[in-house]
Amino acid sequence: MKCSARWIVGVVLCALTGAALATPISFADLARHVQFKSVKLSPDGTHIAATSVLADGQTVLTIVDLTSHKILNLAPRDNNDVLDFWWASPDSVVYGLAIHQGGWDIPLALNGLFCVKADGSSCSGPNGDFLARIEGKQDQILVTVTNPDASGSAGALSEVDRANVSNGSMVTVTRAPMREAAYLADHHGHVRFAMGDDLGGYRVIYVRGPDGGKWELLGQASADRDWPVAFSADDKTVWFTCHGKPSGFGVCRFDPATRKMTLAWSNPHAEAAGLAQGLAEDSIVGVEFTDGRPAVSVLDSHAPGVKAMVDLMQQYPGEDVEFVSGTDDGSKAIALVQADVDPGTFFLYDRATNKFTPLLQRAGWINPDQLGRAEPFTFTTRDGLSEQGYVTYPPGKDNAKNLPMVVYVHGGPYGIRDWWEYDPYVQAMATRGYAVLQVNYRGSGGYGFDFEKAGWLQWGGKMQDDVTDATRWTIAQGIADPHRICIYGGSYGGYAALEGAVSVPDLYKCAIGYVGVYDLTLMYRGGSDAMQNIYGRDYLKRVLGTDMTSLAQHSPIYQLDDLKAKVMLIVGGRDTRVPPVQGMDMHIALLKKKIAHEWLYKPDEWHGFYDEKNIAELFEKVDAFLDANIGAGATR
Repeated sequence: MKCSARWIVGVVLCALTGAALATPISFADLARHVQFKSVKLSPDGTHIAATSVLADGQTVLTIVDLTSHKILNLAPRDNNDVLDFWWASPDSVVYGLAIHQGGWDIPLALNGLFCVKADGSSCSGPNGDFLARIEGKQDQILVTVTNPDASGSAGALSEVDRANVSNGSMVTVTRAPMREAAYLADHHGHVRFAMGDDLGGYRVIYVRGPDGGKWELLGQASADRDWPVAFSADDKTVWFTCHGKPSGFGVCRFDPATRKMTLAWSNPHAEAAGLAQGLAEDSIVGVEFTDGRPAVSVLDSHAPGVKAMVDLMQQYPGEDVEFVSGTDDGSKAIALVQADVDPGTFFLYDRATNKFTPLLQRAGWINPDQLGRAEPFTFTTRDGLSEQGYVTYPPGKDNAKNLPMVVYVHGGPYGIRDWWEYDPYVQAMATRGYAVLQVNYRGSGGYGFDFEKAGWLQWGGKMQDDVTDATRWTIAQGIADPHRICIYGGSYGGYAALEGAVSVPDLYKCAIGYVGVYDLTLMYRGGSDAMQNIYGRDYLKRVLGTDMTSLAQHSPIYQLDDLKAKVMLIVGGRDTRVPPVQGMDMHIALLKKKIAHEWLYKPDEWHGFYDEKNIAELFEKVDAFLDANIGAGATR
C-alpha cells in the first residue's frame, strides 16, 4: 500500500514509494517489531488508545487526545507487556499485563486488570479478565474471575462480576455451569451464554434469559459444535458460527426468544474468520472469511459504513480492509488496511466528512515493492482431500518456474493455519530468491472441526503426507526445482521439517528445525507444557496418542539412519512450550552419529526468538544455510 501523509505526532505513516530497490530489504528491518499492534477509539471519539512497541521490544499503552494531540505513554514495571486494553468509559481504559515468552508463544497473562484515565490519573483496576462494557452504565464493566483454589488441575472454575472502575466495587453476576467456560453478555450487561469444551473435547453451550435464572443446555447447538459470537445492537439476535447448507461452514442468526437458528451466510471451503464490524462499536455488517485471500460478505448493504468500507477497498484494491473500532454512535471509526506485502496502516474515518485519514502505520520502514507476493492455491492430497496453501514468489518473479524452494510448515499443529498476510519469516526467504510453500495440512484451523480432527493421531502420518503431497504438487506445476528444495518450520513445524527429512529422504536437500519437537515420547516425560493439567494431558492423549512404540517410530530422533538432508537446529534456552531438551537431545544424537549440522542456541530466548538482534541473526544464518544447500553456493 502506498500513500504520503504524516500523523499528528510526526510519525511517518507510509512506506517509501517507487520501484523496488536493487538491494533486498535488510534482515534487520524484517526483524523489527511492528510499532503498533492494535488501536481503539474511545466511545465518544475524543481519544485513541494503542498498544505500541518500544525500541527494546516492550509493549506499552499509548493514549492520544485527538483534539490537543497530547500523548500519554504507560510502560509497565518489570519490563512486562501490555497484553490488551479496553475502553471502560469515554475517559477510562482498563488493560491487562503479561510476561512475553518469545515471538510465537502466547504471553503469560498476569492476574487482574489495571485502569488509567485518559489524562493520566488513576482509576480502579478490578481483579479478573475483561469481558464486556455495559451500555448506559458509566465506568461499569463485566469481568471474569477465577478462583485458583477451587479450580485445581481439572480446569478453571470462574464467575462473572460487575466491576466499577471509579470506586472499585465488585458484585457477582453469575457463576459458571462448567469448567473452562467462556461467556457472552448482551449490551446491557446480562451474561446470557456460557460455553466451552469439556474434558472429553465435546462442545457444551449453556443459555439463560436476560433476567438471569438457571443455565439451560443448548443440546443441538452443542452437538453441532456451534459457537455464540456476538449480540446484535438491539440484543434481539445472537450471531453464531454454525453448519453451512447443504454443507460447509456458516454463520447463523439465533433468536433467544424462540431458540430458532437461521442460516445467514455459508461457504463451502472455509469457516468465518470473524464478524465484520460497521462504524459503531460492536455493530455487525458482514462476515469475514479467508478462502485463499481475505474477503467480506456483506449481510446488510445499507448498514452505516458499508459504502465507506467499499470505497476504501477500491482505493486499495487487493488488500484486506476492515473496521476495527468505532465510537458508540458510529460518527468515527478506525479501519485497518493490510496485505501479504503490507504490515498494515490504521485510518481514522469521519462520517461527517466521509474521509479516511491515515493515522498510524505498523511498520513504516517496510517497502511493499521489495517484498514477495503470496499466491493462494488448492491441491488434492493422495487420499482425495482438498487443501489450501500459499506460494510466495521472490520479488518480481511472480509465477516463475523451476525456483529453489523452502517448504515452511506452520506450528500448532491443531487449530492454527497459515494466512494471506505479511510474515517476516517468509519474506526473509522470498526476498533472497526462494519460493516459499505454506500448506494448511489436515489438523489446521479455519476449515472446520472435522478437518482439524482428521489430523489427530497423525503426527508423522497423514499430516506429514499432506506436506509431502503439497511439495510434489509444486514440482508437478513446475514451480519448484525438484533438486533444490528444503523444509523448515517452528514448533510442530520443526517436527515436520525433521520428520520430512527422514520419511522422504530424497525429497529435501536440507531441513531446519526451529524450537521443534523431535522425540514424541518425551512429550509425556517433561518435553511439553501440555502435561501440566488434566485438560492438557487429556488433550495430548486425544491428538497425539499413547502408543509409545508408534510415537518412537514417528520421532525423527530415532530415524537418523534414514537422514540424507543437511540439518540446522535452532533452540531457545528458556522455551517452556517445547523445552530445550528436545533440541538438545537431537543435537547430541546427531553428534553421536557424527552427522555435521548447524546449531543456533540462544540461552535467553523462548518459544520463537523475540530479541530483534537474535531474529536478524537467525535470518542471516538460515539464509547462509539455504544458500549452501539450494542457493547460489550449493554444489550441483
